[in-house]
This record gives sequence, C-alpha cells and structure tokens, in this order.
Amino acid sequence: MTFFTAVGLLVTPVLISSSKPTDIGAAYTIEAFRKNALLFTQSLTELNEAVKTLSGDTASLARAKKCLLNCRLQYKRIAFFTAYFFPSETKLYNAPAVYEVEEPELELEEPMGLQQIEALLFDKNPLGCKKELLQQTDAIYTSAEDLPSLLYQFEATDRQVLESLRLELIRMATLYISGYDAPWLKSGIQETLQASNAMQETLQPYLKQDNQQGKLLSETLDKAIGYLSAHQDFDSFDRMAYLTRFNLPLQQQLGGFIKSLDLESNTTAHLNYATANLFSAGFLNYWDAIPAGQRKELIAVGKDLFFDRSLSGNLQVSCATCHIPEQYFADGKFRSASMVRDSVLKRNTPTLLYAGYQHMQFWDGRAPDLAAQVKDVLFSPIEMGSSHAWLQKNVWGNPRYRQILENFLQDGPPTPEQQTQVIATAIAAYVNSLSPMNSPFDRYVRGDKQAMTGTQIKGFNLFMGKAQCGTCHFPPYFNALLPPLFDISETEVLGTPLTDQLKTPTDDNDLGRYDLYQIRFYRQAFKTPTVRNAQKTAPYMHNGAFNTLETVLDFYNKGGGHGIGLETEAQTLSDQALNLTSPEMQQIIQFINALTDDPKSFSAN
Repeated sequence: MTFFTAVGLLVTPVLISSSKPTDIGAAYTIEAFRKNALLFTQSLTELNEAVKTLSGDTASLARAKKCLLNCRLQYKRIAFFTAYFFPSETKLYNAPAVYEVEEPELELEEPMGLQQIEALLFDKNPLGCKKELLQQTDAIYTSAEDLPSLLYQFEATDRQVLESLRLELIRMATLYISGYDAPWLKSGIQETLQASNAMQETLQPYLKQDNQQGKLLSETLDKAIGYLSAHQDFDSFDRMAYLTRFNLPLQQQLGGFIKSLDLESNTTAHLNYATANLFSAGFLNYWDAIPAGQRKELIAVGKDLFFDRSLSGNLQVSCATCHIPEQYFADGKFRSASMVRDSVLKRNTPTLLYAGYQHMQFWDGRAPDLAAQVKDVLFSPIEMGSSHAWLQKNVWGNPRYRQILENFLQDGPPTPEQQTQVIATAIAAYVNSLSPMNSPFDRYVRGDKQAMTGTQIKGFNLFMGKAQCGTCHFPPYFNALLPPLFDISETEVLGTPLTDQLKTPTDDNDLGRYDLYQIRFYRQAFKTPTVRNAQKTAPYMHNGAFNTLETVLDFYNKGGGHGIGLETEAQTLSDQALNLTSPEMQQIIQFINALTDDPKSFSAN
C-alpha cells in the first residue's frame, strides 16, 4: 500500500466550546453582537418598507438603494461573528448573486441575501423585480429576527473570538476593498470601515491587558480607521496604501498580540498563522499528504521525472514539452501539439506556476489535485500515452528512481497502481514547489518601495477596485482560491468567444465543466487561473483566443460575452461595461507585469 492516500479538502469545522470561556472579552463580544444584530434587524425593516413603496420614480429607487447600503454597513459590524460561529446564517445574508452548485451532491442553491437584493435593485427594470425583492427582504428579516435565539445557551471562548478577527482582516484585504460583496453600490470601503470599527469594539477588553503588542495593535487600528474615514470613495481609494500601511501590519500585530496572550487557535484547514500576513511565503499550508521531512527529497526526484521523456509512450514527450520553464511553464502556443499526428489538444496550456494553490486542476476542474492531474496526463493517449506497465518498466526499472521512490512505499511489494501513485505524487510535489512569490509586487508589499512604479501601483488599485478583477482573481495568488479560508476554487462563466474578433464574435462550443456535470449553470464554466506571470504566458483564456492583455482587458471592459453580443447562458461575469479608459487599462497591464517572477528561481538547471 502506498504511503500516499487521497486527502479530502475538508475545512475543519468550528467547534463551539462547552467549557467555561476564559472571559477576557468573549462575553463582552457576545453582548456587542446582540446589540449590533438588533441594529441590523432594524435596518432590514427599513429596507423592507422601502421596497414595498418602490415605484417607477427615481426617488423611491434611490431610497431603496440607500436603505440597502445601511443594511450592508450594519451587517459588517456582525459579519466577523456570524461567519465564524453561524456560517449558515452568513450564507443567507451575504451569498453571491449567482446560482451555486454544491458538489459533490450537485445541489443547486439559488441567489439570496443582500448581494441578490443589490443585483435586483441595479437591474435594468428594478420595478419588475419587486416581487422577488420583497421575498428576499422578508426572508432575511425573518432570519435576522431570530439571531438572538442563536445565543441561547451559547458560549464562545476568547481564542475563538480572536481567531474570528484574524479571518476578518483577511476578508478586508481581499474581499471588502475589492467590492466583492457589493460591486454596484461600491460600498466596499465604507464596509471595511464598519468592519474595522467592530474589530476595535471587540478588542477593547483584550487591549486592557496592557502589553506592548496590544498598544502597537491599538495604534495601528486607530490609524487604519482614520484613513478609511478620510478616504471613502471606492474608485479613488488607494488600496496599496491601505494594505501596506495598515492591513498587513495589523495581520502581523494581531497575530503577535494573540500569541502574547497565549490565546492562539487555528480551526482552519489551510492557513498558517505563523506567517506575518497573507503575502508571506508559506501563508498557506500544503494540502497534500507529504511529511515535511520528506518533501525536499520527493521534489528532487519529481523534478527529474518532470523532464524525463521515458515516461511517455513514444519516448518523445515529457511534462516539460508543453510546460517549458523558460516560458514560465507554459508554451506560448494557441494549443499544444497532440501525440496524434497533425492535431492539437483541446485547450490552451496554462502555466504551472502556483498551480498547487488551487483545489481543482485542468480548465474544467476535473482533477481534484495535482497528483490526479498528473495521472490523467500520463495516461491520456493524446498527451503522454503511458500506462502502468510502461511506468513500471521505465521508472521502477530505473535503479536511480526506484531507490528513492521505494522510500515512499509501505512494506510489501507494490502494485502497478501504487507505483504510479508515487510517481504522480513526486511530480506533483515538484509542481507544487513552483510558487516563488518574488515578483516586484511581492517585494513591494514586503517593504521594498522601489520595486514598483507609480503606474503599476495605480494599476493595482484599479485591479482591486474599479476594474473588479480582484473579485475573481483573489489575492494572494490572484487566482480562484476564495478567501479567507482558501478552501475552494471558483469557476466562472465569462462567455469567451472563439477568436479575438470582439466586434464580430463567434461562440466557442467548448462547454467546460458542463461536460462533467450536466447542469446548465456549468455551461462554459472554467477555472479562474492565476494572473501572476501573465505577461509571459500569452495567449490567454481556456481556448487561447486572446493574444494580448489589451484584448483581455477590452473583453472584460465590454462586459464579457453578453457585452460583446453573445448569448452566454448563466454568465457569472457582469455584462455591465466597466467604463475603463485606455490609460486605465494600460495601468492594469503594467500592474500585471509587476506580478512577473524572477525566472532564476525556477530554471530547469
């Protein structure tokens, strides 16, 4: 039996302690939540009344939007608490305004909550949505009204309260400032302020412990609140300044403060609290089954296997044939050549850099992890054309490989399937190591203020703000890994055309994830790749349709498939134009260029 077994990507559930809380601030936090939950409920009453009076005039619509804004701001004062302790209620209040498929049960969840209300109020015909708006406001109000009942015999510990604040800081840095929750209200900065105020309120009992770490934390939080209060405009907000001057230091300082109180707790599956902040190396733990002491050796043999053509059925192809280190582990082609003469593969070859930080592999997400992806490619008759018997002969028959790989097997003669699993895991370990995070952007957020230009910083602010790129390409890897738990990778339906002719677009007949699950909301759904190193990995999109970043930005700026005139079913990308100017799009491209890693860190030598 192999040492390696399939590892389920399960998030460790939050356990509500039945023991007596340490009670520095847990009881205080519960009472503050009770108070703020009441204010949230009152704001929902006002929203419901505004929706009831919604008519064809602009004033009634403006009133409803204003009431929605107030609801969102009130909600952000309790969001850290509900997300940690009451995740089901959180989903009801603030779920994305799209249909979601819960796998593996394939249960369909309808859009609901404040985000869906926003989508309806900003619809082209909001009055026509009045019935659904009332259903949504009634449902949220009924749930919020029951929030106090959740506190019956409820107990929490200081460790849990402080961890909930750690996670909230990550939400602020990734979701709130990007407008992920409210793209049309553009209330993300105001919401970040309210979340910061709630954090300040929650920390008060803990800060009375009067230690040096607490004083520093309090000072930085005060300055962050002052900065957010003075800079409320969503489009012009300097996200880079907020992150580097306030949020990232707060992540580090809160971690140090929690440690000083001996109240550390980690109920997450992937976060490494020993790191300073979300842009630190090692911020996420590996989610494979390789013990740390054996990782280095397995990566080394995996690297050799990656470049070895003897793994392929025709002895002509290796992993590096299509994933070329000098081309940032892509190949620069529209589609890679197939092992079948005069044919190409179905989809564009993406970079392998940061591929390990996804919870699904391939464009359609059909492989749950890197090892499964490797086996799929090895045995594909059009990619590497290998087999168990072939690998047994050319890998296990090679004394150099066998001597190392046998260390990763348990006692007893291995089956061919077990041998293949170790080979795939070794290659996956090497691929997983390809996450250098040494780009100019990384150097900048770690303190080198000369690493990025002013234009690139403006581009980052647009990327994470007005352009809405950061609502799908989440930091720190700028891919589909969803904060703050980073436990799922999202797919999106963009409506990407077959070619780069946006004025006369042609539908692409690639159905993406729909080929795996016959659900209409998966039609043309694809995994969101990393934007890191995109400057070096053209052409773009699952089909290689776009040759330049300018075309990619133009496509998004126009509103995706719908925006250019295609009838894309269940498009998750908004079809509203972003109204980015040509200079703004160039600034975003310059920021993307600043995400280019130093190739010396992943050379083939």
